[in-house]
Formats: sequence, C-alpha cells, structure tokens
Amino acid sequence: MYDTGVAARDESVGERVTVEGPWLAARKELPARDDSRHMVGESPTMRRLHSLVRRVAPFDSTVLVTGESGAGKELVARLIHECSPRRGRPFVAINCGAIPADLLESELFGHEKGAFTGAIAARKGRFEMAEGGTLLLDEIGDMGFAMQVKLLRVLQERCFERVGGTRSIPCDVRIIAATHCDLEQAIADGKFREDLYYRLNVFPVRLPPLRERPGDVPLLIGEINRRLGARGMHGAQFSADALRALSAYPWPGNVRELSNLVERMAILYGGQPVTLDELPQKYRTSGRAAVPAPLPTPVPAATVPVRGPEAAASPAAEPTGETVIDLHGYLAGIEQDLIRHAMDATGGVVAQAARQLGIRRTTLVEKLRRYGM
Repeated sequence: MYDTGVAARDESVGERVTVEGPWLAARKELPARDDSRHMVGESPTMRRLHSLVRRVAPFDSTVLVTGESGAGKELVARLIHECSPRRGRPFVAINCGAIPADLLESELFGHEKGAFTGAIAARKGRFEMAEGGTLLLDEIGDMGFAMQVKLLRVLQERCFERVGGTRSIPCDVRIIAATHCDLEQAIADGKFREDLYYRLNVFPVRLPPLRERPGDVPLLIGEINRRLGARGMHGAQFSADALRALSAYPWPGNVRELSNLVERMAILYGGQPVTLDELPQKYRTSGRAAVPAPLPTPVPAATVPVRGPEAAASPAAEPTGETVIDLHGYLAGIEQDLIRHAMDATGGVVAQAARQLGIRRTTLVEKLRRYGM
C-alpha cells in the first residue's frame, strides 16, 4: 500500500474506489479530454470499457484487448496511450497476422546491414521506433509459434537484438496486444504459448461487438457524420424506419461495416434522408419485423387464418357473406414476429429484448409464456 491515498468516485460505474498517491499524481498530469470523441457509446458495456481504460492508462501494465474484427481494438489501444504519461512519445502499431513469418522478426526488432539478402542498410524495428511510447501488437493470435518464443524473451528481459546483430538493445515500451482469436482455445489447440498468454494477459479488456450495443448505433452514426463533415462531405441522414432497421442488424463487420455504410449512403444521397427502402437489401431485411406490415386484403371470414392461442380459443365466426379481417389474430401475429426478432437480435437475453421492444421484462416474460415461445 502506498503512503498516501484519497477516495474518489467513478461516476460511470457508481462505485467507490481507492485512488493511491502515485496513481493520482499520474492522473493529475493528464489533460482533461472528452473520451467520447474517441470511443462513442452510452451503453452499460461501453461505460465499463471507459472505466477500465481510465484505470489502466496511468500504469505501464501490459493490456490484452480482445474483440471481433472491425470492433475498434486499435482505437482502444490509442486511447490508452493518449490517456497515459507516455502520450508525448510514439504510438506504433504492427499487424502480426499481415506480415509473413520470415519478415516479422525484422519488422519487430530491426536488422543490421547484410543480415540477409536485400538488407543493404541497417534498419530500426518497431520496438526501437516505439521507444518511450506504446507498441500495439495487433492480431497477436496470428503470430507464428517460433516468433512467440522470441517475443516472450523480449517481454521477460526487456531487451532484444537486431536480426544479424550481436548487441543487446534495451527497450522501454508499453505493450498492448490485441486479437480477435480465443487465445485460451488456441493454447488448447497447441497454436499459442501459454506462458506468453499470461505475460500478455495482465489487464484484459474486452471490446463488445456492435450487436451487443444496438442503442449506440445512432451515436456512432453521428460521430461518423462528424468525421465525414471534417472531410468536406455531407453526412448521411436516416429515416426513423431505416434507423430502426440499422439498430436491429447484427453487424458482423462491427463499427467498420457501419462506417462504410454511412459513407456510402452519404455519397449516394448527400443530405437527403435515407429511407428503409433505399438501404441495401441485407439491412432492409433486418428491419422489416420492426416496421408494421400493411393490412392484408380483406377475405371472407370463413377463410381468415387464426393466429395466436387467444384467437384459437375464441368462437368460430359464422360466414355472413361479409368481408372481415381477423384483427386480433393479425395483431397477435405481428407481436410474435416482433418478439421473435428482438430475441434473435439479443441472443435470447430477455432483459435486452425487453429494452429493445420498449416494454418491461416481466411483460415480455408473460408474452413469451402466453405464445408458447
């Protein structure tokens, strides 16, 4: 325990935390900044993420950022760097999965002149480039097994040698690793070293996929439009139906996919509102259940389909020759479709589905029971 410390309240999580002396001193050195400008989101998962970033940023602890491709892992790493005492030093990123295994060692540690064919001059690696700052090892799960051994040695000894060199070079860098892989499963499959995993997993940070925070979609669209405006483009505006459809879409490409769509719609429609029918087909399909369908053409009562257990229990309508609509059964069918879509979009989590539908959780539970869903 440090000699001095004060108590502070973390408003984002509503809990009391102990802030120790050196930690507080580091925080006082940091400039006030709007984190939302970098990581947009007001959902509970994003609030927790903001809290984790603020807690770990002042320290040099190794951070392991996990999340799906396109979710913004590099953005999280940059924010940690910018909120740390190393913010005035370089932030260097390298994608370990995009560089061939035989070149990755040179990219990380550099090489001496004549170390291999084509090495006509000595060259610094990413560790030297990031000296005093932060090095992001992106997609660390795709790194080859042999390279993992060399990286582990550097993390343990905090020094390295250039390819073809004999001089040991000390390094002072903060390591942030990121991956979309399940590293524990990779360890079980013999593809990732367990000792390296525990070296990297000092402070784990999980970045939630966009489908787990649909309420952040409008906020993200606003931020993307702001960036488009900085490039001299008109932002994309969406109708209420289109926005509901985008919020219901599962976003396999995460924020990157959303950014690409917004820019495409901005180019096609400029400042004109984009309607549901103007969205690409796959986005329209996800929102159809959220938009009430037109009423069907009236048919003779004797042939009207009955939907829902309540309708089935009601007395059968006698044919009168008039054209009628079974409104009760029709509305029950729409309600079942909406509930089914919300449950699918939230992975079957009743509380989240209830929020998406705008009803109480207990109400949704009762409807699920009533419809046998």
